[in-house]
Amino acid sequence: MLWQAGGGLGGIALAQMEALASTGTHFAPKAKSIILIFLPGGISSIDTFDYKPELIKHHGKETKGANTITPFGGKRGTVMKSPWTFKPYGKTGKYVSSMLPEMATCVDDLTFIHSMVSRSNAHGPAMFQMSTGYIFQGFPSMGSWITYALGSENANLPSYVVLPDTRGLPPCGVANWGNGFLPASHQGVIFGEEKTPIADLNPPPSISASTQKASFDLLKQLNEDHLKQNPGEDQLAARIKSYELAARMQVSAPQVTDIRGESEATREMYGLNNPVTRAYGYNCLLARRLVEKGVRCVQLFNGGEFGAPRVNWDAHEDLVTNHNKNAAILDKPTAALLKDLKQRGMLKDTLVVFTTEFGRLPISEGLGEGGRDHNPEGYTAFFAGAGVKPGFTFGSTDELGYRADQPTTVYDFHATILHLLGLDHKRLTYYHNGLQRRLTDVHGEVIREILA
Repeated sequence: MLWQAGGGLGGIALAQMEALASTGTHFAPKAKSIILIFLPGGISSIDTFDYKPELIKHHGKETKGANTITPFGGKRGTVMKSPWTFKPYGKTGKYVSSMLPEMATCVDDLTFIHSMVSRSNAHGPAMFQMSTGYIFQGFPSMGSWITYALGSENANLPSYVVLPDTRGLPPCGVANWGNGFLPASHQGVIFGEEKTPIADLNPPPSISASTQKASFDLLKQLNEDHLKQNPGEDQLAARIKSYELAARMQVSAPQVTDIRGESEATREMYGLNNPVTRAYGYNCLLARRLVEKGVRCVQLFNGGEFGAPRVNWDAHEDLVTNHNKNAAILDKPTAALLKDLKQRGMLKDTLVVFTTEFGRLPISEGLGEGGRDHNPEGYTAFFAGAGVKPGFTFGSTDELGYRADQPTTVYDFHATILHLLGLDHKRLTYYHNGLQRRLTDVHGEVIREILA
């Protein structure tokens, strides 16, 4: 093989190494593109969007009998009310906590699901399930399935772009956007921070444009000669196409990642003038610009790797400090993205998905100043945009926000997303190791109650 992928532009090109022409859907889609916002660590639903006044009534009491709640570490805690206040917002009167005042103003455009459940209470398996449908590694991400089915609307940009938190990659790293057993062209392509969104995009100053073109032409000729000698080598043919995409991206990528042409009002709206919100705000703005240019799937992360101090939503020790710190980054740019998409008319054919891997328990974990442990038994996600009912709430948890009354599985969640993109989750399959694999395994039903 005469060409090998690196970590920069070549790696991006390899990730998109097959021709990705737009393909047909199973039925008429409501959405043509999707923006996935993922909050690693487990944001607390009962402190954000799932208002539970009974937590105030029972604050400081132990749960008993059939209602006993025990943290997964084993040490008992007492019921803990939310440290934030709640009040109704919008025409729908949806209660939202004071932690997220900007996102609260968007509730009339959001479709809440308060009955989400996960198969695992551990971060890795739970993130794998939300990202890929399975609690084990090795399976394609949802974004990979989407681009495998639908292809790209822009031949000069990747079809699936990932925008990690600048504080670090999420737990499980690239496995969250990997292609698994699908062709490599369908794995997510990372765009980095604003100063260098794509590594090695341009040649060093010492390399002239004519020299670079000559080297490209020579390499292409050598690869084509090699391909003629080895007919049927699909990977080599795909690599040649990837280099062609890489060359095109040298023109197209700077155009989409350079935000200097955005108005001052737009920059202020996304929080680009504030060092706290700038990095994530840039990613939110870039997500809008990528979708405008025909990128099929954009995946945003708010929260990075584990460690000390925590830079995600895993609030075991001190819920208030952890969630306030992360909410200060999340709130304004996310609200700006939702409002910007709406004012540009883009919510009509763009689906926004906001989720985490699980919620948090309604009792104090007692590891510090009042933390909460993981809760996979009931948590909140929301949709916005194409094909869903705005200002609508589906599902519920019990009076303390612990367990979903009628669980909505991740399989149901994924089936609904695919449906909104015009795809039948039971028919979107790929033959692998003797099985017709699919994102939803052998489970899942579309949540038809939320469909517009």
